[in-house]
Amino acid sequence: MKQKDFVILLVVVFISTVFSLLVSKLIFGSPQSRQESVEVVQPINANFLPPDKHYFNKDSFDPTKLITIGQNINTDPFNGTGQR
Repeated sequence: MKQKDFVILLVVVFISTVFSLLVSKLIFGSPQSRQESVEVVQPINANFLPPDKHYFNKDSFDPTKLITIGQNINTDPFNGTGQR
């Protein structure tokens, strides 16, 4: 390469660098324009309120209680011999 080729190559690199910096500033914007406001979350503490007495009392529904409808004559339901 000749001396003139290096000068032209350096000028092209410089111009393309400046052009790419300007275009990237237009596309991505400044850090100030990328700021977002977010909701502040309250910290969690170890103090819990007692549960509501309307829902949690001795007369409330117990979903873990076994409910039986009718008589179950099949004591081994997956055996296949006592199914009707």
